[in-house]
Amino acid sequence: MSHTDPIAAKVNELIRAQDPEIAGLMASEAERQAFTLELIASENHVSRAVMHAMGSCLTNKYAEGYPGARYYGGCEFHDRVETIAIERAKQLFGCKFANVQPHSGAQANMGAFMATMSPGDTFASLVLKDGGHLSHGMKINFSGVFYRPVHYPLHYDRSHPEFERIDYDACERVCTEHRPKVLLCGYSAYPRVIDFARFRAIADRCGALLVADIAHIAGLVAAGVHPSPFPHAHVVTTTTHKTLRGPRGGLILTNDEELAKKINKALFPGVQGGPLMHIIAAKAVAFGEALRREFRDYAGRVVANAKALAAALAERGYRITSGGTDNHLMLVDLRPKNADLTGQDAEDWLGRAGMVCNKNGIPEDPRPPKFTSGVRLGTPAVTTRGLGVAEMTRIADWIDRVLTSGGSDGVARQVRAEVRALCEQFPMPG
Repeated sequence: MSHTDPIAAKVNELIRAQDPEIAGLMASEAERQAFTLELIASENHVSRAVMHAMGSCLTNKYAEGYPGARYYGGCEFHDRVETIAIERAKQLFGCKFANVQPHSGAQANMGAFMATMSPGDTFASLVLKDGGHLSHGMKINFSGVFYRPVHYPLHYDRSHPEFERIDYDACERVCTEHRPKVLLCGYSAYPRVIDFARFRAIADRCGALLVADIAHIAGLVAAGVHPSPFPHAHVVTTTTHKTLRGPRGGLILTNDEELAKKINKALFPGVQGGPLMHIIAAKAVAFGEALRREFRDYAGRVVANAKALAAALAERGYRITSGGTDNHLMLVDLRPKNADLTGQDAEDWLGRAGMVCNKNGIPEDPRPPKFTSGVRLGTPAVTTRGLGVAEMTRIADWIDRVLTSGGSDGVARQVRAEVRALCEQFPMPG
């Protein structure tokens, strides 16, 4: 959030008067974001308009139900806001039906699962350790508690040209054996293009519905820099933050009218009660932004920056899983550079140097999730701030300096000062 934003300054003044403790923490967080580089692939910086929509009077209203069919009075303006969000989502993704009410991507997945399966039904997905998601079948998650997940693999043979990419032939074998009700694709740590048409062919052959969770790549899909899951997927779920650069929330899309009815019922009253209308308004604003040419240009720069950062790190001796990236993220295997370096070490050391990332397992990682052998890096947030390919080389240099220093406090302080100077050249949006 820009320190020059007069509305934000007024809001901060009001919060300081009411609750100085919370106001102080908010100010500290604003400072942290302003003077660090956000390299977490699932995070981004929203516009001033999106941020202010989230903090609007729309939060005061209960609006259970859907436009024109609410369970509370006084929803006429909320109906119009939600209808605009729906229409913009449909236009953005080229589909016929949209539900903008999910509070998160995981709840969007829950709604999609309830609409397409019954408890105990089988679905096929990529396991979390290979780049899937918690809500794609982990036993501690609803998806693994109420449904029966089976998993298809990546190519694990290092000699294979598609090493660490989806093994579509193995996916078909898994689906042929288990006959899942749903075939799920879309991932949280997969750096390559997804072949939705091939997944649909597999789904058709085994009698499954294809559900695509595009939470990470939604902005790239909307901008046309990644293939769309439509018309191949029966249902598409996504978050509205990450590359789509909207508020934290979820979205469900389909072209099938009967599935749309089931999705609406599954989400409300099946999963949620009253929708967060202030967030839906912010989604509408973000969708409007994403429909502009500037957003298409932005998404292209996100991918260009990711490729540049991955290449620069590879030149410095780090292994990029699958050999590179086609989207906004990369998984960096730290072991070729330093066999003893863990993802937890890297996350901590880089954080002290002003570069925020997250430890992440790599395919067939021998280390547990608490430590990992890799980190996941992404370029959506730094691209929003205006950084380009030249800055990606500088970031790779800083990452290498920090990680080869063995956690030196002196190196971390020096790099952090340089990172801060760069951040001052590329202020936060708004």
